[in-house]
Amino acid sequence: MNWVRILIAVGVMVLIGVLMALILAFANHKLKVEVDERVGEVTKMLPGVNCGGCGYAGCAAFAEALIAGKQPKVSGCIVAKLADHEKIAEYINQTPGPDGEVIKVVV
Repeated sequence: MNWVRILIAVGVMVLIGVLMALILAFANHKLKVEVDERVGEVTKMLPGVNCGGCGYAGCAAFAEALIAGKQPKVSGCIVAKLADHEKIAEYINQTPGPDGEVIKVVV
């Protein structure tokens, strides 16, 4: 009779596992956050010193501001060189976002 209790316990654990997996799959689908890959690329192009000279908390925040259109000038990064500014502006101006929209920034 002990094997019956073991089978019942295993069955209950399997059912709980399946139920939790279904809940996680549903939550993953409904709570998915879209990430704009351009932010990561622009962050990589920036110097990465996180000095705050641009007025933002760091290079990632500055990249987010550029992509969101809150910062229209790449030259807001005072540490990067002119060649880096041009490279970043060219990338942003030519690469559409997830919605197909292209942001225009100037050097």
